[in-house]
Amino acid sequence: MTGRFLLAIDAGTSSTRAVIYNHDADVIAGAQQEFKQHYPQSGWVEHDAEEIWGAVQQVTAEAMRKAGARAPDITGIGITNQRETTVLWERTSGRCIYNAIVWQDRRTAGYCEAMKADGKEAKITARTGLRLDPYFSASKISWLLNNVAGARERADAGELAFGTIDTFILWRLCNGRVHATDASNASRTMLFNIHSQEWDDDLLALFDVPRSLLPEVHDCAYHYADADCAALGGSVPVLGIAGDQQAALIGQAGFLKGMTKSTYGTGCFVLANSAGEALRSHNRLLTTIASRLDGKVCYGLEGSVFVAGSALQWLRDELGLISSAAESEAIAHRTGVVNDVCVVPAFTGLGAPHWDPHARGAILGLSRGSSREQIVTATLQAVALQTADLISAMADDGFAPAVIRVDGGMVQNDWFLQFLADILKLPVERPVNVESTALGAAYLAGLCAGVFGSTEAIASMWKSGKMFAPAMGDEQRGSLLAAWNEAVSRVKSA
Repeated sequence: MTGRFLLAIDAGTSSTRAVIYNHDADVIAGAQQEFKQHYPQSGWVEHDAEEIWGAVQQVTAEAMRKAGARAPDITGIGITNQRETTVLWERTSGRCIYNAIVWQDRRTAGYCEAMKADGKEAKITARTGLRLDPYFSASKISWLLNNVAGARERADAGELAFGTIDTFILWRLCNGRVHATDASNASRTMLFNIHSQEWDDDLLALFDVPRSLLPEVHDCAYHYADADCAALGGSVPVLGIAGDQQAALIGQAGFLKGMTKSTYGTGCFVLANSAGEALRSHNRLLTTIASRLDGKVCYGLEGSVFVAGSALQWLRDELGLISSAAESEAIAHRTGVVNDVCVVPAFTGLGAPHWDPHARGAILGLSRGSSREQIVTATLQAVALQTADLISAMADDGFAPAVIRVDGGMVQNDWFLQFLADILKLPVERPVNVESTALGAAYLAGLCAGVFGSTEAIASMWKSGKMFAPAMGDEQRGSLLAAWNEAVSRVKSA
């Protein structure tokens, strides 16, 4: 082991960050850069993968400059990323053939519905743990192959490569020498058999995806490649990769069965550790790979909400109701719990447990006296109410957490976390370091390098920051949940 720092590259949905940690997992320096969201049509969401790569280089160089670090000082790199987002590029040049199609994108809803009608979902769910939904990568790959001129022919000829954002960044970091991903990201493509731990030929045939497009799949803590891009100024090993929600569970030290975290970034994702058991949900939740370490698979039960922090961006950027996300907390404190206005932020459909790609957002219960402050507060409440849908579905599946560990940008908001505890009727615990996703990526790199001797050693480093206990009465909670359920029923497509 050489070096004294770990570098985490966190390529999220709305921004890219780089964080440098010492070997005690303390933050030494960081940098972050937002990038543009593209909405070519209603329900379509794209990113410019070249802009993401440019952001990776910029924040990496900036974080290293702030830390006074050079390449020999970095023990290893951990990568974490927005999952399911799909990129196809040329193997010879590395040039992307189209924008990245983002996990939120709904353009393949009709394609997925036709497959459902043809009875294909049961086989897909049995092998992947996923619902047949546009959310995942497989239908996005098919769309690219069928709609970008020459893509199908070039893929069949072995000229193109597919990757989620982690794979694309890894490819660029090592100048195209390695085409690989980890098991957690592979499990979100809808092409990977989570039981046999391999790309599934039947699913590849079902979605008409050539095997030659696909990356190799490794453990989350693994020596993937030696990166030598200009931003690093030398060679640094890439020693860990995990999808952002799995990385957050690792960053929250969620290594024991039953431990549950909820992350509030662009979306909201509740992930519970089910250890070696691939639980089958009866409430339309997902079975996924939480981690694969030393060849041992840990499964998770997951609920996905497509819009959380992005609802605050909508209030800021599209409606102009707030100047920053942080402003929402002061507004909510002044306003208090809103009982008569309900915001359903189904901008790109509804995720778990509804799985309605055609649902669209609405503000319900408006009167002449409704105010800007009420709409802002109701939007915060909507994120917590969506979480309540997920926790209720988990409980009905027989998986009831005793406490929820939370992380992500929104959890700096104390008002929001108190409302979350109230509506869930569960304790909500915020760690000292709320950026669990980047921390999880650093932990993986440290595990591979031997900086951290075990997952138990990592768990001993986790520090609680603040606990929020439920205080709301059952009558008010019941009234809010009933109003929410009515509002959701109003925006559903059927």
